[in-house]
Amino acid sequence: MSRKAAVVALTALAPISWGSTYFVTTEFLPPDRPLFTGLMRALPAGLLLLALTRKLPRGAWWWKSAVLGALNIGAFFPLLFLAAYRLPGGVAAVVGSVGPLFVVGLAALFLGEKPTAKTLLTAIAAAFGVSLVVLKAGAAFDTVGVLAGLLSALSMSAGVVFTKRWGRPEGVGALALTGWQLTAGGLVILPIAFLIEGAPPALTGTHLAGYAYLAFGNTAISYFLWFRGIERLSASSVTLLGPLSPLTAAIIGWAALGQALGAVQVLGMAIAFGATLAGQLSPRAAKRTEPAAGTGVETAAELAAGPVVEPEPFSSTEEKAQEVSMDLEGSAVRR
Repeated sequence: MSRKAAVVALTALAPISWGSTYFVTTEFLPPDRPLFTGLMRALPAGLLLLALTRKLPRGAWWWKSAVLGALNIGAFFPLLFLAAYRLPGGVAAVVGSVGPLFVVGLAALFLGEKPTAKTLLTAIAAAFGVSLVVLKAGAAFDTVGVLAGLLSALSMSAGVVFTKRWGRPEGVGALALTGWQLTAGGLVILPIAFLIEGAPPALTGTHLAGYAYLAFGNTAISYFLWFRGIERLSASSVTLLGPLSPLTAAIIGWAALGQALGAVQVLGMAIAFGATLAGQLSPRAAKRTEPAAGTGVETAAELAAGPVVEPEPFSSTEEKAQEVSMDLEGSAVRR
């Protein structure tokens, strides 16, 4: 397995983990508290990473972190939950699966990544495969729900593109950048959750265990892998891993909740998974010289060439995290 394949495999763990969110939410968490759940996913994880890395943004990175946190977390979670409440689960998943098409357009505009026929066809095939898996006959469409679903996909897609465009400042690792974004996104959700849902519910041990998994495994680790993958892969390649989330949710629903999977659903899984794999098969990009970190100035040609694989310097805490990550990659290569 090549180094790129190992990076893809580790990045794919993020949407696979997110595919377990529905099962954990329905089986372990209090009902009807989606915004509080979003808050508990983001803010504790962000604060933990801030405590571990002990790095705060400087200069322009205060507003950049706030923008990225709002796009990837703060706006994405509430819009996603609104779509989930207004639409049947299958419809919401299909609406969200158009994210790769948004990324193709935004990457062309802001990153200089020219869309190809292969990329467009792959994104369409992935959305079609997801629709076969989750869309039920007679599914109802709600205008507000569809709009919320489209906006949530657009928010996450913009977050992917701008995370790719801005990179991270010199001397700051992906772990710290993840903490900045999760904290900023959690602070965006905080007032919304209390205004709409009121005070937090009474929590049992089961609830606390569910929230602990969502905050640390499903969010802190998964978003670290996701943002790390964005640095090393093209924007379209990363976003085409997104269909793994609804596919994982469908498999967990079949295995743990007894939900049926017919021939059409299996066919849809094969199409979506094939499109996901095809999205990772791209020509090897030529290596380029990285501009001065933190300047945010890159030409369209440089951006289209793709990121440099070598990581930037890390703080002492983040060096340990990077060593663990490299060990995981080595393990993936050996397998």
